[in-house]
Amino acid sequence: MDFIKTTEQSSPYQHLEKMSIDGLLNAMHEEDKTVPQAVEKALPQIKTLVEQVVAKLKLGGRLFYVGSGSSGRLGILDASECPPTFGVPHELVVGIIAGGDTAIRKAVENAEDHPTQGWKDLQEHNISTKDLVIGIAASGTTPYVLGALEKANEAGIATGCITMNKNSPLHLLAQFPITAVVGPEFVSGSSRMKAGTAQKLILNMISTAAMIQLGKVKGNKMVDMKLSNKKLVQRGVQMLVDSLYISESKALELIQKFGSVRDALQHFEK
Repeated sequence: MDFIKTTEQSSPYQHLEKMSIDGLLNAMHEEDKTVPQAVEKALPQIKTLVEQVVAKLKLGGRLFYVGSGSSGRLGILDASECPPTFGVPHELVVGIIAGGDTAIRKAVENAEDHPTQGWKDLQEHNISTKDLVIGIAASGTTPYVLGALEKANEAGIATGCITMNKNSPLHLLAQFPITAVVGPEFVSGSSRMKAGTAQKLILNMISTAAMIQLGKVKGNKMVDMKLSNKKLVQRGVQMLVDSLYISESKALELIQKFGSVRDALQHFEK
């Protein structure tokens, strides 16, 4: 199969340094508008992977994201938002980045080039066939991610991926691949832009759809969210007001008593 790394092709825009701020913003916005279209074309692939994620989580497995650079950070972001949003354990969705926690804030030189380190990092979590690993790499060629998925496949662990290059090594390696072809970046090769936006959209879909399927949302409300600050407490109060037709003071009383929107709803509905 032909493999063209479109994420590394030259930008269709020339002489960016000569463009006005208005020109830059409008051009970037025009490029960004193409991203949802690329994601839309990948919806059947996303559905297939989500089905696998849900099946694994329902059987007590976990979801792992593995990536480097911007891709790794986006995986960590999505994983870190699952516990407060859906009330699940931190160990249920895990983000792993080449170079470790240091790389979340600062680039770690050559971390993505180690083909064996990704699997070693997964093994620290006692990964097993109950789990599922999603490799994230815009290029589809990152050794750290490829090595992790290759070993996971050999170990009988389900694998998926999110990449932006058709027929990339990562796409061909993953059992349940997602490829959203966003084309060349506005700044040539800067995959934190359109590629990163597409990855964020897809990650939102995977985790949110999976959590809804696991019963972590009621109606359209995050009834299992952790009430960890005043804003979320107020959101919980409003959920109870809207659902139970009670006063804010009564809703706050229930929140303070049960510490959970779901528990308050269940108590009140008995």
